[in-house]
Amino acid sequence: MSRATILKGVSQATTYIVLLAGAIIMLLPLTWMVSSSLKVEQRVFQFPPSLIPDPFRPQNYVDALTYKPFDVYLRNTAFLVLMNELAIVLASSFCGYGFARIKFPGRNLWFGLVLATLMVPYVVMMVPLFVIFSRLRWIDTFLPLTVPFFFGGGAFNVFLMRQFFRTIPEELADAARIDGCNEFIIYWRIMMPLAKPALITVAIFTFLGTWNDFTGPLLYLNSPDKFTLAVGLANFRVSFGGGMGGTTGGRSRWDLLMAFATTMTAPVIAVFFLAQRYFVKGVVLTGLKG
Repeated sequence: MSRATILKGVSQATTYIVLLAGAIIMLLPLTWMVSSSLKVEQRVFQFPPSLIPDPFRPQNYVDALTYKPFDVYLRNTAFLVLMNELAIVLASSFCGYGFARIKFPGRNLWFGLVLATLMVPYVVMMVPLFVIFSRLRWIDTFLPLTVPFFFGGGAFNVFLMRQFFRTIPEELADAARIDGCNEFIIYWRIMMPLAKPALITVAIFTFLGTWNDFTGPLLYLNSPDKFTLAVGLANFRVSFGGGMGGTTGGRSRWDLLMAFATTMTAPVIAVFFLAQRYFVKGVVLTGLKG
């Protein structure tokens, strides 16, 4: 066995060990959360810590999900996810196709301005947006959390779709034009089916962003029957997990808080693993052509 082969094997083994150690470190908080959600409250912070619940208490999930109207939070969140998926996927793909395939004066300038909006922090826009939506009388409705996404779909998503459309051969569009297709038909019937990996990638980002969004619902929603899961989790922590000290009336219930948090996290993990192949493919292909 040559020296180069040995060095290559050692290098690969070291890489795997480092990646495995990093994966274990990243999974520890998630493992502790799931474990704590199945423990009795007295054993959540026991020392030395134990990852295996003893006794095993699945009743925590029943108690956590019935203490607050979890079904209402889930319904509101699912509605926002559905509306934003529809809005962002369609709007970003439409704009991305325009920037990638249609030639018009100032195309690169306008695309540069779109990308420049990525450098504007959301906190800078919070007050102006709140004033606009309050004058439109949209406060305490889902409109501020859905309607704006129908107009563009977000700069990053437009960039992602534009880069993917640029990887598709122009000859396909030219052949469609010869057959009499207009740009919209080319976009909808030819480009969109080919852009499935990028569309799924945008859909995953949209799902994660909407599902975990806390700031938007906190700003615009006042009625408890309109709260989302993120706001409901914060409400749950105040009611059962406590405030700064983690107690309410001298009693902490981190077992129930972990059960609520695990229930909220599970769909995110499931969606990522189910769509991982398309997600990786979509991200990789968007960088093949500048």
